[in-house]
Amino acid sequence: MIYLHDATLYTPAEKIEHGALICSGDTILAMGQAHDLPCPTDARSINMSGLSLVPGFIDLQINGAFGMDFTSDPNTIWRVGDRLTRFGVTSFLPTIISSPAETIRHAQAVLQEGPPSGYHGARAIGLHIEGPYLNPEKSGAHDPSYLRLPDPKEYQQWNRKTNISMVTLAPELPGAIEAIQTLSRNGVAVSAGHSQASFTQAEEGFRAGIRYGTHLFNAMPALDHHQPGLVGALLEDTRLIAGMIVDGIHVHPAMANLAWKILRADRTSLVTDAIAALGMEARTYQLAGRKVVVDGSSARLEDGRLAGSVFSLDQALRNLMAFTNCSLQEALLTVTQVPARLLSIDTSIGTLTVGNKADFVLLSPDLKVAGVWINGQAIVAEGE
Repeated sequence: MIYLHDATLYTPAEKIEHGALICSGDTILAMGQAHDLPCPTDARSINMSGLSLVPGFIDLQINGAFGMDFTSDPNTIWRVGDRLTRFGVTSFLPTIISSPAETIRHAQAVLQEGPPSGYHGARAIGLHIEGPYLNPEKSGAHDPSYLRLPDPKEYQQWNRKTNISMVTLAPELPGAIEAIQTLSRNGVAVSAGHSQASFTQAEEGFRAGIRYGTHLFNAMPALDHHQPGLVGALLEDTRLIAGMIVDGIHVHPAMANLAWKILRADRTSLVTDAIAALGMEARTYQLAGRKVVVDGSSARLEDGRLAGSVFSLDQALRNLMAFTNCSLQEALLTVTQVPARLLSIDTSIGTLTVGNKADFVLLSPDLKVAGVWINGQAIVAEGE
């Protein structure tokens, strides 16, 4: 049993100054103010004075890091997960972009086999399959040769039990509505992205079961006051959550602030869309076999198109606060409770709640990651 005390705790409902948290095994047993929650006699006491104790971060879209690309080699998922903790990430969706069916099956098998013995890294909570059912006109960094129409023989086998948690597709494609309905019934979170959908087509997709938008503003038509399109539909429908890459490059800070004023904390999900260059020096990398040039702040194909990002989820949290002037309490929801709610796993992770997993991050006063706990165990990321 562990007793963490004198930290500032951020729960779904409140900010607890001079707080204390008790965990046993992998579960949170109790929380409250330290003077009301004394240390159990059989607990190890750890002073967290000056730090904020917050839920572990969840990244719903990450393509790789530390020189490794999940689509090129799904076997790297655990090696990357072992090091993501340095950014406060305790759970993530390894993202497989448009690729042959064999690549997706390979990634499913990697998750089915599970992490290697002794693994103490971030928890892979299913795959995010971004593509191949995308609109070729909005392929972005995806290889157009791998794009295809929704195939029932393929997607009918995609569900939580087969380790697929999210699928991004273009709702206007022939057969997409049937795919959305099937995937939703299978418990998969369906997202609209890389799409030319009109406002009406987007609404039809929402009615069929879409509940998320992949990287708002990117790989979709610009917002137009006559033809609001997918962007307008995502912003307008209060059932939808929108993913956003707030690196200051994919979305201008002013547009991020404008979207925030509409979506607020309960409908915003920050993602990195990070590629193999995350945590590495500026040079050339691979994204699903395509050459990506990294200049230190952005990642682009040779023709200049953006190809994912090179920033981390803890930086996304700090950026959101700088761009919108929101509070830490609000910003935290976008990397914890909101993604957990989207995946219907908020009763196990995503919040500091009694009974939930003891996954949490310690933040310094300048909101840098000072420590990470997963399943009640202190984690030291490789290389730190």
